Amino acid sequence: MRTSYANEVQTRSAARPPATLRARSVPRSWFFWKRAIDLVIGSVASIAVLPIVAVAALAIVAVSPGNPIFVQERVGKDGRRFKFYKLRTMYNGAHLEHERMRRHSDVPGPVLKVKNDPRLHALGGFLRRTSIDELPQLWNVLKGDMSLVGPRPALPSEVEHYDAFAMRRLTVQQGITCYWQANGRSSVTFDEWMALDNKYVDEWTPLGDLAILLKTIPAVVRGDGAH
Repeated sequence: MRTSYANEVQTRSAARPPATLRARSVPRSWFFWKRAIDLVIGSVASIAVLPIVAVAALAIVAVSPGNPIFVQERVGKDGRRFKFYKLRTMYNGAHLEHERMRRHSDVPGPVLKVKNDPRLHALGGFLRRTSIDELPQLWNVLKGDMSLVGPRPALPSEVEHYDAFAMRRLTVQQGITCYWQANGRSSVTFDEWMALDNKYVDEWTPLGDLAILLKTIPAVVRGDGAH
């Protein structure tokens, strides 16, 4: 699988689009159904996971002083910026060391992915492996900042280094899960990640979103590529 995606990257790199955000034309009704899926499933899921988030937040405070909810600016559809929520997995202020840690990244490209990151607090690894840290993003979904399914929202500093191929991922609503979460998560390379997000831009449908959600569940349970 990974070889085919690498080949796809090489093929598309030879004829990448101009540096403009080219949105794919889809029926307007698809946006209605996508939002309906987000609101229905997002509302039910938010109520179901509230006790888990509450217990996790209390546990974080017990092992690492500071606000258990980490708020960060991310880039959404069409470049719009919004406040992104997650449970804090690192010691307070660790995000300020982002650039210092870049030389330790396991993934080439503008993103920072460090296996066994030394900035993690005592519960950080567990929260990431189980994806419990991502549960507060259901609030982003209900607010309309994100969708349940779509490319993961990036940091502004990462988007600054995007080429036209990577920029296409901003033509759709950013999401909690997408192809790469269901196909290896952090174990995919940056180029494979961008190819998967472009694949989503070219192929998404409301029913396809439901299929990705169903495929993501066993990937999260197995902890595929999570760190």
